Amino acid sequence: MNLINKKVTHELFGMGSIVKHNDSVIEIHFASENKKFVFPDVFGKHLKLHDKIVANSLGEIIQKREAERKQEERKKEEEKKLQLKNQELRLEHEKLMKNHKLHPESQMVFWCDTEEQNSSFSEWKVFSGVIKSGNNQGKPNKPIRLHQNSAVLLTAIDSGMPEKDRRILGVYMVNEDFIGKLCEDGYIPAHSQYRIQLTEQESDQMLFWKYYVNEKFPHKMTWNTGKYRYFNNSWMAQILFDIVSLKSDPKEQELAQQFFEHYCKMNQINDQELAKPNGALLRI
Repeated sequence: MNLINKKVTHELFGMGSIVKHNDSVIEIHFASENKKFVFPDVFGKHLKLHDKIVANSLGEIIQKREAERKQEERKKEEEKKLQLKNQELRLEHEKLMKNHKLHPESQMVFWCDTEEQNSSFSEWKVFSGVIKSGNNQGKPNKPIRLHQNSAVLLTAIDSGMPEKDRRILGVYMVNEDFIGKLCEDGYIPAHSQYRIQLTEQESDQMLFWKYYVNEKFPHKMTWNTGKYRYFNNSWMAQILFDIVSLKSDPKEQELAQQFFEHYCKMNQINDQELAKPNGALLRI
């Protein structure tokens, strides 16, 4: 927009003529001197254009800029709120990390369907599912017992096979900064290092019910409903110990051993005093 030589009236300096302007500054020649003002902010507040057509066009520009300014302010306010929320989450995270007390059953066993058997290992995470009823119906389940010391055991059962033949597919520690109480989306990500996938031949040798038992019904092997359940910390240690023995490749065995030692350290388990497996499959 060319405003050069356009006549204006200023509330203090009277009539004048525009001599220069750019996107941020406008210069006006008044009777006694030239004055510079912020453009276009000075219009509508202290300065009036005589040319109505140009004034209308300029008004539209000012309105557009004002809308952009308000949008930018809203964006900054939203960013400020987000930063504050993230800061509160960080403080809560640090508090939970610092005050964490080990739960004796803070491990998770997950039932992988056919699709999840692939995605769980390609993405190295599982989804805890959604709440089925109540005020929070439809929201993701919070795996509240899972913490830095927790591992997720991935299992599956072939179609038409009895529950006692449930196989262990793999296992991973949760991500090092994961806290189940703060998990909003229901996804449980794996640790960057401590993760193991078994081959089909290895999986056939690792039956879940060799380790797991329902103490109320020690001879029963039933899953019933749900995608996951929590189980004993020591049982997971037994599983990891057997995986170390199962691995024949030196590098894979070394990784499994490091995983086992890290797990025992995180769960305050003395690996020298670890009991032998005594799951429901061994009690038949």
